[in-house]
Formats: sequence, C-alpha cells, structure tokens
Amino acid sequence: MPGRSSCVSAFFEDRWLPLQHHALIALLILAAAGAGLAAAGGLDRGRREPAVPAQRNSGAGVPVFSDITASAGIRFRHHASRTSQKYLIEPMGAGVAFLDFDGDGWLDLFFVNAARLGDPMPAGARPEKSAPQYWNRLYRNTGDETFVDVTASAGLKGNGYGMGAAVADFDNDGRPDIYVTNVGGNTLYRNNGDGTFADVTERAGVRGEGWSTGAAFVDYDRDGFLDLMVVRYVAWNFDNNPWCGSERRKLRDYCHPNAFKSVAHVLYRNLGDGRFADVSKQAGIATRPGKGLGIAIHDYNRDGWPDIAVANDSVAQQLFRNNGKGGFDEVGLESGVAYNEQGQAFAGMGIDFDDYDNDGAPDLLVNALSLQGYALFRNIQGRDFEDVSERTGLSRATMPHSGWGMKFLDYDNDGWKDIFVAQGHVLDSISTDFPAIPYRQPLLLLRNARGSFADVSARSGPVFEAPRAARGAAFGDFNRDGSVDVALTNNDGPAALLRNEGRGQNWIQVDTVGTTSNRDGIGALVRVVGESGIEQYR
Repeated sequence: MPGRSSCVSAFFEDRWLPLQHHALIALLILAAAGAGLAAAGGLDRGRREPAVPAQRNSGAGVPVFSDITASAGIRFRHHASRTSQKYLIEPMGAGVAFLDFDGDGWLDLFFVNAARLGDPMPAGARPEKSAPQYWNRLYRNTGDETFVDVTASAGLKGNGYGMGAAVADFDNDGRPDIYVTNVGGNTLYRNNGDGTFADVTERAGVRGEGWSTGAAFVDYDRDGFLDLMVVRYVAWNFDNNPWCGSERRKLRDYCHPNAFKSVAHVLYRNLGDGRFADVSKQAGIATRPGKGLGIAIHDYNRDGWPDIAVANDSVAQQLFRNNGKGGFDEVGLESGVAYNEQGQAFAGMGIDFDDYDNDGAPDLLVNALSLQGYALFRNIQGRDFEDVSERTGLSRATMPHSGWGMKFLDYDNDGWKDIFVAQGHVLDSISTDFPAIPYRQPLLLLRNARGSFADVSARSGPVFEAPRAARGAAFGDFNRDGSVDVALTNNDGPAALLRNEGRGQNWIQVDTVGTTSNRDGIGALVRVVGESGIEQYR
C-alpha cells in the first residue's frame, strides 16, 4: 500500500494502524482491473504530476520487480562492524523507511546504519559513528527515478548503532519526523521544513535505554497527538556478551536469545507540546516483558481503539488490546496468537496486520526462522484468531526460510493482499551444522489466490534469485505509477531498490489529513468497494 510516508523498522513491519505497520500520510487503495469505486476520496494539493512511464505489463519473461539500485543512484551500504567477539547486535540490523521529507509529493528514502565497534569494546566506550561509512543516509527523490544523497545537509548522520526507524508527524505541523532506534539510546529528529532536521531527543524525553529494535507512532488515547511505542529486544550489553558456540571445534558464534533475559517495551504518551511521558507502567506495557523485534498496530476488534501486536523472538508473541481507558491488556494467549498451531513458541521477527481474505477483519502474519514456518492468524470477527498457516499453504511455502522485513501488499493490484518477505538467516555459520540451510537466502513473494498462497518467486524476476542477508524492508510507490515498490537493506551489505513493473490494473490514491485527529490521519479507516464485490479496508 504505497503512501506519502511509510516506514518499516529493522525487524519489521512495519504496521501502524488501520490505514497502515506505518505513519502513512497518503494511502493508495488498489482495486481490481475494470472495477468502479463505490467509495473513494482524494485531495489534490497542486503537486507536479509524475512523468507516467510506459506501461510495464508483466507478461511471459518480464520480471515483476526490477533492481534499479544503481541507476537510481542509491549507494547505501550497511556496515555491521563485525568482530571476533560475536556481539549479538552485529547480525541484526538495520532498517529503512520511505517518507516525503520535503513535501514535494515524491517518496524519499532513509536508511539506518550501524557504527564502528572495538574488538573488543573498551569498558564504557560507545560505538563510533563519525566515519562516513557508518552514517545513516537520507536520499531525496528527484522525481525521475533517481535519488540524491542529502544526508549531511539534512543533519541525519546519526549517533548510535542503529536498528530501525519510524516516521510520522509527531507535532502535527504537516511534516514527517523520524525516530531512530539504536542500541543504547534512541534519537528523535524533528523536521524543520527547510530540508533539515533537528535532534529533539532530550527535550522530547524519548531517548530510552538498552536495545531498542522496532517502533511505531500511534494515537493510542485518541487525543489527536501521536504517541510512540518502542519495542525492545533482550538484556544484552557489551559487558554481558557470554561465549557461545562449539567448544569442541573452538568456534565462537552468536548467542541464542534464550541466553538473555526478556525486557519491557516502552510506551511514550505525546503531551502535545513537543514532550513525551513514559506511561509504560500505568498503561500495562512494562509488566509484560518480551524479546521484541517487530511491531504491528491495528484495531483488530473494531472497537475504535488501536491495538498493538509485538513479534517476539523465541518466546510468546504478544497482543496488547487497548481497553479505551489509557491502558492495555495483553491477550496473546487467550486470543490465539501467542504460539503457533503446534502450541510452540517461535522466533517471531517480522510482523504485519492486514485483511488477507477480504472479510473486513485484520489478520496477523508473523514470520520466523528456517524449519519453523511462518504463522498466519486469521481474525475471527474481532473475537480471537485461528492459525491457518497449513490450510492457506503458507507453512509449506515458508518452512525453509528465515524472514525479517515483511508486508502484506497487493503487488499485482488484483484486490488480494500478497506477501513480500526479506529473508536471510541470523547465523553466518548456520550451514556448518545444517548444510541445507543457507545464511543468505532469496527474497520471497507469495501470491494470494483468493485466500491461499503460492510461491511465485521463481517466475518473478532475477531479483528473487540472488541470495541475500536481507533485513529491513520498506514499501511505497516511489515513482507514482500505482504499483508498490520495495526498498531493502542487507546486513553488512548494499541496499536495494526494487521497482514494481506493474500489471496495468486500476488504482486510486487517497490522502488522509486529520483535523481534530492527528495530522497524518493515522487511525482512519478507508473502505473501498469495487464492482466485482470485493471490499478492501485500509
């Protein structure tokens, strides 16, 4: 679902609300070919019209997605600064986000980078980010399918070992701001409206501590100001990095998350004056720790209050149901999303909410590591969920894979939400003990055939053949041709921009602008009905 502002954290997903796992300002509703729209809306803000490219129908031999990274001028490369210490943060990042930071109607790109580590890290030292190879990067979209690096002038080099990013207009001034999650303290950048950003972290009170991964803006109390939910991973630090691996082979490796304690996630309430208050304890968030990597937000029970789902690594998945009184009840177990169909915990990493079967209720998708299978939980009329991974073909299609950034998206504009997953294992040594499981894995594209999923990666272009250590994924229509494009990060490797070649189906874009609500309109629900009878909700 392309939009004028979207984001995905390092471990994704980025979903944030019924619009949507993003701070969407603009919303693209996709309808089937030839379908008329019974309900739709739009705002024309006098922006320049895109140069409409020649129709790129994906017939036989034509790729569904093309890698245009080089021609687009994207030069970002993630530098993990790997060491012999096997610090757990090294294989985990990082994130990427689409946003229209300058308000010209074209989606720009923001990439999160790591920082230089010592081998080992000196006591009390922090990762060093001064060298340009470790900077976060902001690329401005010029409108002709090329980008220009404006990082230095924008003031977005960064100051920590980065993980993910969330984008939204937290101060309701009409400009998207950026929140970057790091190891050891996060950063909030306020958009100045002149192409630059100001670090307002200290005044806002949202630095936090420990290891943050995903984040999302959400108006959980519906007061018109976007609040901030930050997902945290485990109680790891440079002084708590035990030796893990094979003593017999004297091979050190990254520790399993079970070696570390769970930590509490953090909820910040927006006070409306540029400051936030940590309300994690009184809202019922701090009492339910996890090992979070991804976050998705939606009003799953249609009571008008946004709920929060968290993908946890190797412990129960979490669903925080908004009670409408300023707090949340964690209902993962009773709702049926805590464990998979076999009653087992799994390595939840990427997560997304959307209505895969077009029944009007948002379903929940959580990916995992190889040999676990991804989990699809079907929403049963807002009451609870059932695991339909087997019956939809998802379990069989995903069993060999390890997923990170992920999203339901209608890549072919046929009215049914497909699935795109950035993949790659955590351990670069995994093939030593499990020869059938590669560290680098190809991207995954699953086509939705009216409620069942088929792996169409092999016939969707060369971009799905290349093995990658993919992590972050962001989704948006960067060239404004009506098809969802994808930006990727690879751990300790180059980024990629994938252009959707399109299939000629119809589409409509809707701008949501809040008046009494938050300016982005995050939390709005848009319903589209086509002549085919398919109903779509965003």
